[in-house]
Amino acid sequence: MPHTAIEAQVEDGGSASKPQRIIKLSKTTDDSDKKGTNKRVKDIEICVPIVYGTIAFYLGRKASESQSHKWTVYVRGATNEDLGAVIKHVVFQLHPSFNNPTRIVEAPPFELSECGWGEFEIGISIFFHSDVCDKHLDLYHMLKLYPEDESGPQSTKKPVVMESYNEIVFPDPSECFFARVQNHPAVVVPRMPAGFSLPVLAPVENTNEKGRGDTKDHPLSQGFLNFSEADELLKLASARQQVQAHIVKLRRELSVIDGMPQPLKPASSYECT
Repeated sequence: MPHTAIEAQVEDGGSASKPQRIIKLSKTTDDSDKKGTNKRVKDIEICVPIVYGTIAFYLGRKASESQSHKWTVYVRGATNEDLGAVIKHVVFQLHPSFNNPTRIVEAPPFELSECGWGEFEIGISIFFHSDVCDKHLDLYHMLKLYPEDESGPQSTKKPVVMESYNEIVFPDPSECFFARVQNHPAVVVPRMPAGFSLPVLAPVENTNEKGRGDTKDHPLSQGFLNFSEADELLKLASARQQVQAHIVKLRRELSVIDGMPQPLKPASSYECT
């Protein structure tokens, strides 16, 4: 089913606040669950923060009427981690004018790059490994090529970045899924109860070669937005200071108004003198 999302835009990277967008996906009970071959950890939720979006570069002198920008659409971890332990493949649905508009990316980094001149909505379908969830997640993202401020010439060095932050929650995860991601840097996993033991880690379908899915040193990472917790705490602290300063200013204005002499009330027409 489609999900809309809040998007943030900057021209040359920077930071963005986290919208409270939580998507909960539950796995349908199947025969393997009933037979106990893929047992579930009850009353536990695994959270996977993801970011999806586009980054577009103006080609400058190399631009033509039909190809003015080079852009990349992607699904990544909130701080560029490899999501291959959770995501099996991603399908990007481009505009029908592109050759082979339905693109399937089967290994991280889950992204594709193209050149063009027009802005359009890109469909993004995320498919998970079978022990994670048997449902896929449909998202939609608007490709942005041009900055909001078009008063001057567009820079070839400052990309236009448009990203959305979501948190995907998997309730009652399978034991295999839990074991695989319990120490994963991109996944939020709760602490297990004392005495609980997980099975031996099972191999993942389409496991990538060592290092192939490492996206921490992504060549476009300098343009990605910062969705880190530390950045958000700094923003909250700054906002709190601004609110406190505004409150102090209003109190001073009120104290000045209270100290001013009050105007005399006009006499009523029926009042005797």
